[in-house]
Amino acid sequence: MFTPWMKKWNLVPDGAPIATPGSHLLPVKMNGTAVMLKIAGDEHEIRGGKVMEWWDGNGAATVLALSENALVMERAQGQRSLMHMALHGQDDDASLIACDTVARLHAHARSVSRQPELAPLSEWFDDLYAAADTDSALRPSASAAQQLLTDPQDITVLHGDIHHDNILDFGDRGWLTIDPKGLLGDRGFDYANLILNPELPTVTDPVRFTRQIHVISQAAGLDCHRLLYWVLAFAGLSAVWFRQDESEAQAQQDLNVARLAIQALSLSRN
Repeated sequence: MFTPWMKKWNLVPDGAPIATPGSHLLPVKMNGTAVMLKIAGDEHEIRGGKVMEWWDGNGAATVLALSENALVMERAQGQRSLMHMALHGQDDDASLIACDTVARLHAHARSVSRQPELAPLSEWFDDLYAAADTDSALRPSASAAQQLLTDPQDITVLHGDIHHDNILDFGDRGWLTIDPKGLLGDRGFDYANLILNPELPTVTDPVRFTRQIHVISQAAGLDCHRLLYWVLAFAGLSAVWFRQDESEAQAQQDLNVARLAIQALSLSRN
């Protein structure tokens, strides 16, 4: 799998292969510099590679070579981790770093005239609408998504998969994103998964939920209610995806986060 690209770009192996649901990666060196070779396995990852190249290092890892479904990008060498921070008393700091990084991505779209190939954010929610027809627990999320997508604000190029492990420490280059999906839509969507990241065991803690809604809405300049609606919408969609993968426990976790969002919205109206 890696060999043709290793030859094409004169790369030298520098670590063990890494497999993810959508791609295969190999730590390599290019002209003596530590980089990462990535082979995309689906259309989202291929499109994401083109978006990373378009970002040109502004908030995202720099793409050094790109061809078909393969790319070479700079490799994170720093030791810090947003996930570690979030789980060890620095949840606020992790959220602030993430919001700053996302803002850099979105700012690049305002600074250039052309856009890369993108998928409409609205298409992602088709799975949620279909599932909500037969599952009443998903209907509040589907309703929230419909309201948001009918009246989008601040439409921009979205990363599409912002979470604590997709923002890495690149040392002197600071914190940069990897693995975008390449969507076009309301910028608020890119902040929702910081609240409901399924890898964080604290996401269903009501105190943490309330605190991070406040921190992220302030840092991102987002209306608190709108952020809650995005969390509600995306929690339902994420639950549907987990059920498609037969991961019911994680689906239930997402639905619990959706309930926290519903409660917060209800309290704010009183």
